[in-house]
Amino acid sequence: MDFLGSMKDNGMFTTFLSFSDSSSYLMEPRCVSGFLHGVLLLVLFCSWVRGRNNGFGSVTESLKEKRGFGFKSVLFCSLVLSLLDLVLTSLSGFYWYESDWLDEEQLVSLLMFLLPTVSWGVLSLSLHRCSDYEMRKSPLLLRIWLVFYLAVSCYSRVVVDKRQVHLLVCDIVSFSGALLLCYVAFFKKARGGNNSNGVWEEPLLNGDSTVGGGVGSDEATPCSRASLLSLLTFSWMGPLIEIGNKKTLDLEDVPQLHDSDSVVGLAPKFRTMLESSSDGGGGGGVTTFKLMKALFFSAQWEILVTAFFAFIYTVASYVGPALIDTFVQYLNGRRQYNNEGYVLVITFFLAKLVECLSQRHWFFRLQKVGIRMRSSLVAMIYEKGLTLSCHSKQGRTSGEIINLMTVDAERIGSFSWYMHDPWMVLLQVGLALWILYRNLGLASVAALIATILVMLVNFPFGRMQERFQEKLMEAKDNRMKSTSEILRNMRILKLQGWEMKFLSKIFDLRKSEEGWLKKYVYNSAVISFVFWGAPTLVSVFTFGACILLGIPLESGKILSALATFSILQEPIYSLPDTISMVVQTKVSLDRIASYLCLDNLQPDVVETLPQGGSDIAVEVRNSTLSWDVSSESPTLKDISFKVLPGMKVAVCGTVGSGKSSLLSSMLGEVPKVSGSLKVCGTKAYVVQSPWIQSGKIEDNILFGKPMERERYEKVLEACSLSKDLEILSFGDQTVIGERGINLSGGQKQRIQIARALYQDADIYLFDDPFSAVDAHTGSHLFKEVLLGLLSSKSVIYVTHQVEFLPAADLILVMKDGRISQAGKYNDILSSGTDFMELIGAHQEALAVVSSVDASSVSEKPALGGQEDAIGLDGKQESQDVKNDKPDTEETKRQLVQEEEREKGSVALDVYWKYITLAYGGALVPFIVLAQVLFQLLQIGSNYWMAWATPVSKDVEAPVNISTLMIVYVALAVGSSVFILVRATLLVTAGYKTATELFHKMHHCIFRSPMSFFDSTPSGRIMNRASTDQSAVDLDIPYQFGLVAITVIQLIGIIGVMSQVSWLVFLVFIPVVAASIWYQRYYIAAARELSRLVGVCKAPLIQHFAETISGSTTIRSFNQESRFRGDNMRLSDGYSRPKFYSAGAREWLGFRLDMLSSLTFAFSLVFLISIPTGVIHPSLAGLAVTYGLNLNTMQAWLIWTLCNLENKIISVERMLQYASVPSEPPLVIESNRPEQSWPSRGEVDIHDLQVRYAPHMPLVLRGITCTFKGGLRTGIVGRTGSGKSTLIQTLFRIVEPSAGEIKIDGVNILNIGLHDLRLRLSIIPQDPTMFEGTVRSNLDPLEEYTDDQIWEALDKCQLGDEVRKKEQKLDSSVSENGENWSMGQRQLVCLGRVLLKRSKILVLDEATASVDTATDNLIQKTLREHFSDCTVITIAHRISSVIDSDMVLLLSDGIIEEYDTPVKLLENKSSSFAKLVAEYTARSSSSFE
Repeated sequence: MDFLGSMKDNGMFTTFLSFSDSSSYLMEPRCVSGFLHGVLLLVLFCSWVRGRNNGFGSVTESLKEKRGFGFKSVLFCSLVLSLLDLVLTSLSGFYWYESDWLDEEQLVSLLMFLLPTVSWGVLSLSLHRCSDYEMRKSPLLLRIWLVFYLAVSCYSRVVVDKRQVHLLVCDIVSFSGALLLCYVAFFKKARGGNNSNGVWEEPLLNGDSTVGGGVGSDEATPCSRASLLSLLTFSWMGPLIEIGNKKTLDLEDVPQLHDSDSVVGLAPKFRTMLESSSDGGGGGGVTTFKLMKALFFSAQWEILVTAFFAFIYTVASYVGPALIDTFVQYLNGRRQYNNEGYVLVITFFLAKLVECLSQRHWFFRLQKVGIRMRSSLVAMIYEKGLTLSCHSKQGRTSGEIINLMTVDAERIGSFSWYMHDPWMVLLQVGLALWILYRNLGLASVAALIATILVMLVNFPFGRMQERFQEKLMEAKDNRMKSTSEILRNMRILKLQGWEMKFLSKIFDLRKSEEGWLKKYVYNSAVISFVFWGAPTLVSVFTFGACILLGIPLESGKILSALATFSILQEPIYSLPDTISMVVQTKVSLDRIASYLCLDNLQPDVVETLPQGGSDIAVEVRNSTLSWDVSSESPTLKDISFKVLPGMKVAVCGTVGSGKSSLLSSMLGEVPKVSGSLKVCGTKAYVVQSPWIQSGKIEDNILFGKPMERERYEKVLEACSLSKDLEILSFGDQTVIGERGINLSGGQKQRIQIARALYQDADIYLFDDPFSAVDAHTGSHLFKEVLLGLLSSKSVIYVTHQVEFLPAADLILVMKDGRISQAGKYNDILSSGTDFMELIGAHQEALAVVSSVDASSVSEKPALGGQEDAIGLDGKQESQDVKNDKPDTEETKRQLVQEEEREKGSVALDVYWKYITLAYGGALVPFIVLAQVLFQLLQIGSNYWMAWATPVSKDVEAPVNISTLMIVYVALAVGSSVFILVRATLLVTAGYKTATELFHKMHHCIFRSPMSFFDSTPSGRIMNRASTDQSAVDLDIPYQFGLVAITVIQLIGIIGVMSQVSWLVFLVFIPVVAASIWYQRYYIAAARELSRLVGVCKAPLIQHFAETISGSTTIRSFNQESRFRGDNMRLSDGYSRPKFYSAGAREWLGFRLDMLSSLTFAFSLVFLISIPTGVIHPSLAGLAVTYGLNLNTMQAWLIWTLCNLENKIISVERMLQYASVPSEPPLVIESNRPEQSWPSRGEVDIHDLQVRYAPHMPLVLRGITCTFKGGLRTGIVGRTGSGKSTLIQTLFRIVEPSAGEIKIDGVNILNIGLHDLRLRLSIIPQDPTMFEGTVRSNLDPLEEYTDDQIWEALDKCQLGDEVRKKEQKLDSSVSENGENWSMGQRQLVCLGRVLLKRSKILVLDEATASVDTATDNLIQKTLREHFSDCTVITIAHRISSVIDSDMVLLLSDGIIEEYDTPVKLLENKSSSFAKLVAEYTARSSSSFE
């Protein structure tokens, strides 16, 4: 307090320390102000006594408007004035206490400072606790008081001159505050309650009460209804923690969020802020700065409150170091007044109490800010995903967009921990220098220079860290993009035997990521070394400067300096983390800002007219549209046509002619270059590749509409879904797996059609809806849907099936993006060649059917009629009956189960596996040893300084100055070296462990059976591959290190304190016991909350992924607001356990802080109670120096242990997927088939029974048959009859429950999977292309030459198409092959099998998505190049199977018929004959 002393010497305290008489003293501004604040306290008290109606509430409520300028400004102003007066009170009291105890006038002056502190504090407290009222005029009494307060502030500022500096600052702040308060009280108007939030409020306006996850009101939130004491001590968390101790917490047990923390309230506010700061709004002008600004202003009040708590904490933490010298002198016998020791103990204790309370509330509110920021960003990212144009989406894959939500938004939320660190560093350094200046004079300048040098050293490392972080995120994006694509297409990878090749691709991408990760963590280790060694460096500099300047080193001053350096460690330790986090957050903000800047869909592509607003349903005039506006050749050129209400319009054309693009243009998806499109009424759209949400079938059909049972049943009947639902164990309540994984292609398509029908729209757009269903179902759908339920609606349908064309009122024939012909069937039949080509191809296919049908009358079956020759088992029926057991409770389980989460404490096995993954745990002992040696050397250096310096000037030092510094520097350098060793070893172990865990989990996932992917939504796997992997890469090694560091430091502190006072153990042991009890009591709830955070994240990711892939469908049905609401509900579901997890941590932290503060207080009482001279004052001072950190270390230990247990759940979740049961071996060396196998290609199936999971019913029920080698076998049957299952069993995607399959006499169950799958070929139902090049898509295993690839392309008629492209075979293929049409993708799949040339080829509805001409081309190519192969064809088009040598007809998992087509057609009552007759009749009559 030297500067205060100098103030007094210079007469700077004269205004309130010396007065000529009492009257002049009472007229001092300070006294008048104090008196006035006493009146305010009286007014507040009287108002409170008068009661609720017009009492306390009326004074405080009148100022409150929680979302307005008035309330916030008054509350902030009150807090600042209260804090300012508190500081002045403390400074004055501290100064008088140091000089002499107070006289009467000084006591009155102190009271005059204390009254404003209390009155402003009470006002701000009452404002904070009152309920939310609209602002109205302030009461007369309060306004009169404010006028007087302004007058006194002016009087203090203007009348009295020669002011003291600190009082001058106080008066300026008071005057500013008075002006603001008067403005609010007299002039500020209440703002209207109207709050239009646009689209964000829509879900609630639409009556969807579930939006926001059951967002709670004030009554539903424990925090909002808690008392002041409960809020201070976090007791409101008690009930939840108690429940967690009694049972395993579920999401239903976790209370709702308050409105202010729910995304429903936050998102519109954030959007408004962002749009107001972005030029032009709509996200078009979003920059990183604007995004940051919007985030700040959307949570500004909470940020300011946390800043206030951070300030209080920082000031309180420096009280201890400031008083240590005084305490050492007291123990040395220098007493300034009676009971000085007890005053010191009380001051120490109160400072600790304030420090603890402010820190706990600072931390809790910071986490609240983080949750709010993350929720707001996720809502914005999701909103953007719904409006993103297709061109923008091609530049950003779904994996990248999901990463923005899972990683970047999460990181920005975590940044809230660090947001105050930059200015706190300045405050902490400033306070430290003040204490050092008091003790060591000018040597403090050396401390400042050393601190600045240390901080400057960090800049080059910080820049490197930023670059490494950017590259790391880019590499992670690339990996997640590939992972997402591979998981989506795992079935095709396993069918082709490519999964290990693609796994090596993931490993290569990870290797690139690991390169940047390694640089990042080792750079972090260097930063850690620089900053852990920094306090030692600063102390060496400072003490060296003292010696050079001749400033005497006394133990009390040294200990005060050491305690200050110890606290100064915190900002210096945290600075690398802060810089790293600032860097990471900047990178994340850049990424999100650039994503929000992407182009949205053009809003003016389609002019939408209201229902009944026009007599035309759709009108397109001279429109030119292009997916890529910059492309020279637009997608659609000069399109013109009209659709009247009730018209049926068919669109046909060859593969890649622009049919799907035409439909998309009517939805506004394709950017318009010129022309006009008008649509009158609502639309419903059925996309070519079915988009099904995971969830119940009923929910997929209703799609947000209320249930109307009669309409619902009609729709089911029309879509032939009634029978399918009867087969399913749960009917329409069956939960569909991700992307409809447990439904057949036809079922998915029919559910899509049902969804569209149920919407009862005016205009229906169907993109080839009949391709995925069999002939019978196709004709039923056409009759019942297009010609039945939709007879009065406008329907535009794309189709490759010519038989559906004559029924159309208008046919549009597409070629090269133009309408080459338009008109009725008969009109255009003779007017051009394009339509004739299509019809010709159809006639050709029909001729094949007719010829087979005709020959069946005259010819005998070529293979004879013996059943055993064909391989049909006569006992088939009885076997089916025997195997068709009714569903038991065991079988009646859904395919997709709730995500598993471990229960109870994390097993020690998880920790052990993690520790021993890297080099068998060999580095762990060395890491611990390095930390122990660092701690010993650190304590040794401090002990040396305390022992080797004199207590006061008149005592001789035990050693000379040079010895003192040499030993101290040696110890300091030694400790720094061990820090470098520890940091390097720790990151090495962490990096190695992360690498091992990644490889282990991914290898296990890729080797798991297909049933795992069917029942596990990819969101769960992606969550582990992104969020959990990030935690393992960057967080968990650090958490393990922190636990070790904290344990060793705590043992060191207890060791030092027990040297002086062994009695400290009397308190310390029960306190430790109580701490452990609290920790165990807390962890049960905290652990489950942490697990719930993980479990609740997967549905959010999955919903996001589904929305991105189905955004076109969602927009076409105008369902954006409902999906936005679902996202908000899931987002709040994720935020709830996070919020209460934060509350639980602070609940524990507060109690631990209290216990350790009591231990510290007991130690101090013991030290002041023993006689002088019993304990060396310097060593007692050292004990106090270390004791100051006791509460921090003890709480930090429990905190790090809990944090580690929460974080280790990521390892637990990854290990869960690293132990998934594997498929059978890929290669069995002892049982490898010959190189030439299969040579004949004969497939012999005996008593085959298949179910998809042990708890599900049989799908194939005892099939026995033989596919002769070299013959073509067609498999037909109704949708869901088991056709695709039979093929999957042939490839062992599904393992049989019973029976066997032999190929050329080799039982396929006895050989390796790759030996089987690589010898078979398949063209799958869903044509799949991967991101990459044409070459990598045709030849992923890199087995063929370019010439062979070109030959295959020419055979499948794609050669010319690829030659047109600039890069030929290296032409790019976007995600899912979206820059290729569906038909072209199917031809690429044909190219793959032409390259492979296997003896057995399977076509699984391979030509469903192509026109008849392309189908004929594929059939011709196959006949030409696979004439000597066994070809097994599943098809819905009779023309694709009619010329087969054999036909197998399946029904409900059993063989109904199996014979040659000719023989089956002879029997007119056979199911196959009926199917052909129906197809022929349909194709001939064509529904005219």
